[in-house]
Amino acid sequence: MGLSLGIVGLPNVGKSTLFNAITKAGAKANNFPFCTIDPNIGVVAVPDERLEVLGKINNSVKTVPASIEFVDIAGLVKGAHKGEGLGNQFLANIREVEAILHVVRCFEDDDIIHVDGSIDPVRDIEIIELELLFADLATIEKRLSGQSKKIKSGDKQEIARMEVYEKIKKHLDDNKLIRYLELTDKEKELIKELHFLTEKPVIYVANIAEDSILTYESDPFFKRVKEYAEKSDDKVIAISSKIEAELAELTDEEGKEYLLSLGLNESGLKRLIRLSYQLLNLQTYLTSGPTETRAWTIHTGSKAPAAAGVIHTDFERGFIKAEIVSYNDLIAAGTYAKAKEKGLIRQEGKEYVMNDGDIVEFKFNV
Repeated sequence: MGLSLGIVGLPNVGKSTLFNAITKAGAKANNFPFCTIDPNIGVVAVPDERLEVLGKINNSVKTVPASIEFVDIAGLVKGAHKGEGLGNQFLANIREVEAILHVVRCFEDDDIIHVDGSIDPVRDIEIIELELLFADLATIEKRLSGQSKKIKSGDKQEIARMEVYEKIKKHLDDNKLIRYLELTDKEKELIKELHFLTEKPVIYVANIAEDSILTYESDPFFKRVKEYAEKSDDKVIAISSKIEAELAELTDEEGKEYLLSLGLNESGLKRLIRLSYQLLNLQTYLTSGPTETRAWTIHTGSKAPAAAGVIHTDFERGFIKAEIVSYNDLIAAGTYAKAKEKGLIRQEGKEYVMNDGDIVEFKFNV
């Protein structure tokens, strides 16, 4: 399954700098509003040390990590829902991603212009979220207008859709984002096609100063973002786009040494990917053989046939069984042969719920 994350924020908060750093894509990042006009897209490999280990055990020709698509979306200003700045284009691009990385500036720098003239991360968050809310309100009002004609036929599904539209309209009128509205699975399915902007899960990315990387918890700007996020159980992460940009210029070995010199064990990118997986309830299973060792992304709680379908729909349609050994069990045993001798390789059927780190060979017939 593909995973796409949209990087959003006001102009000049560090979106494109962060995007360049984590994707090494070389998108423009200059000190003026609307430097990003068309969305830049970069695909990043999900770090997974298990792949190299498995590849060596099976003498795989290649290893293929899971990947995440990052989309750097044009900066937003007040009035975007009415087309101000690059508003309409910006909002359309957000509809295509699974989750939003909302970059917020949490550092002072007189050399970098802020579009509103001062640093206030909560104000910046509220500007963007209000624009997204207004856009969703316009969407639901348009749908309600058309839906009133459809319910005249007495169709129960259309009546149910009308009811959920009205429920959402009331929620938005109270200046509340859709992701904070309790909806049943059936109600979510009825509105799925509308791709509401405020329904998407969010990670607030606090772009902190380089010299605050070890002390950001006490930084007043970061504390305000964290308090804002915690009110609604949203996720927040502190990242220095400057440090990530410097890491992007180094080799893997140089990067490790640089991180250690800063007192860090891992990059902001690794932490961000891990948090994104948690946010979207995702996990990874592995396949391995002489040709390749590969990581596959699935939703937590997926059963074996659905996991097989990520490789190919025929695998799910003709699923018979799965031969599974956990990564930790295999490494403890040393080889597949020894894992088999110890009874660690299991035969699982259609009801098996996949675990992160499962190494799988699917049996199917179509």
